[in-house]
Amino acid sequence: MSLPRRASVRRAGTRALTLLGALSATTALLLTGAGTAAAAPPPAGETVRPGQAWMGAGTRIEQPAAGRAAVTPLDTSGVQGIDVSHWQGAINWNSVKGAGIDFAYIKATEGTTFKDSRFSANYLGSYNAGLVRGAYHFARPNASNGATQANWFASNGGAWSRDNQTLPGVLDIEHNPSGAMCYGLSSAQMRTWINDFHATYKARTGRDVVIYTTASWWNSCTGSWTGMAAKAPLWIAHWGVSSPSIPAGFPTWTIWQYTATGRVAGVSGDVDRNKFNGSMSRLLALANNTA
Repeated sequence: MSLPRRASVRRAGTRALTLLGALSATTALLLTGAGTAAAAPPPAGETVRPGQAWMGAGTRIEQPAAGRAAVTPLDTSGVQGIDVSHWQGAINWNSVKGAGIDFAYIKATEGTTFKDSRFSANYLGSYNAGLVRGAYHFARPNASNGATQANWFASNGGAWSRDNQTLPGVLDIEHNPSGAMCYGLSSAQMRTWINDFHATYKARTGRDVVIYTTASWWNSCTGSWTGMAAKAPLWIAHWGVSSPSIPAGFPTWTIWQYTATGRVAGVSGDVDRNKFNGSMSRLLALANNTA
């Protein structure tokens, strides 16, 4: 039996909207080297929903005037690494290793409830490919105290073991990609938050947490605090320069994220590129807590 004209039009319109939605979703996907789709992250400057952040999501990383889109020549000397999250989709870790990447940091958690959907696959895949790898936590200091988030991280991927391939966990604390730069905390409150995270993580794992940040965020939001310099290795983000700016109190950097527009075999699209400040034997010493 044929449908009344009004119902036919409604059904045709529904099919058109469904097709349009599918096409829109397709254009928002990037095809990974493994043949599965990874959603594109929000453009620079757009608000990032809690649970969806990544290293550098704050967008106000120290960088050239051209901003995030500026292409940084790759410095492939020394011990090279990448950092990834679910935004990279499926990764061919054997290809990554074959491209000369020695280490990787993988997003595990964010805030107090979020777990990265690709953490387990990335953590196991990088290990099986022979990379030295570790986990990172994207801090949301406005969501809870530091101890709560350190416990969440340690219980959901941030733990450590002396197996020659596991690096200490990272506290990713940077410009808030979802609101006020310092998450509404005073410098004194932020110092307490970071110290509580560090102390709790160390009590859980026996390791000092690595701190990922920028000089501008650290100096502004902690009041140029020097209290972590003797405790935590520094991972500094500064793109498009020959050497990075160092936050107050830290003598040097341990890892330098020098571009967000790197390319690596096995990873679709841009990926953060990092360099370790030392030899491979020193990286292994950091992994095994013998540094």
